[in-house]
Amino acid sequence: MAIPVWLAATVTGVTGVLLAKVDYNLFFMKFFRNLSRSKARARLHDNKYAIIPVMLGIEEPIKIKDDIDAENVMTITREELEEMDGYDGTPLYLSIKGRVYDVSAGQRFYGEGKDYHDWVGTDASRSFGTGCRGGVDRSGMDCLSESLEGLTKKELKEIDRWLELYETHDKYTFIGHLVDDPVNDILDQIVDEEAEEEVDVAEEVDIAEEVDVAEEVDVAEEVDVAEEVDVAEGESEESVGETIAA
Repeated sequence: MAIPVWLAATVTGVTGVLLAKVDYNLFFMKFFRNLSRSKARARLHDNKYAIIPVMLGIEEPIKIKDDIDAENVMTITREELEEMDGYDGTPLYLSIKGRVYDVSAGQRFYGEGKDYHDWVGTDASRSFGTGCRGGVDRSGMDCLSESLEGLTKKELKEIDRWLELYETHDKYTFIGHLVDDPVNDILDQIVDEEAEEEVDVAEEVDIAEEVDVAEEVDVAEEVDVAEEVDVAEGESEESVGETIAA
């Protein structure tokens, strides 16, 4: 049976619109990510059928054990992470949800000019969830931000899938946890304390000025009262003089 021309045109048009909206780069990034995850699951858990739920997107990401309190875990500051961008022979580091990984083995993906290089040298956790890798996302936040504020459950699950990839990949290495530079914390604390002292001094000055004004008002009132007393006494003396004269 021949397909009506109008139906063929409609299907073709709808398909074209849907394909035009597909981010092929992001699609293939997720495809190869999930392929690597399924291989890791098969290797680590002896599950040769892991590829099926992973590729269909019906699996739950593996929960990563939080070892942030372990004494032997290395920490790396944001300033140090920024330097690990592959330039001048430095390794390729990225951070996701505060966990830093060495992805130097993936030079063809994470090297300069490659598709994943935007994630290198920073914690771009938000980007892993939204797929946005430049400018701002739908909420107006920086795409490459580490903030997870306002993300949907689906986007948060995407972040966990990427985290699983880096954690279980046989060529990527967990380096440690991302932390703030303690020197910067100390400097920020000093600045905050100085600001508080300035506020306290300003408040003391304001209080002193208010006291001065109040004292001036009291003196002025005392002068006014004294003048009124003098006037009253003068009038009284005049009245007595008039009485005697009479």
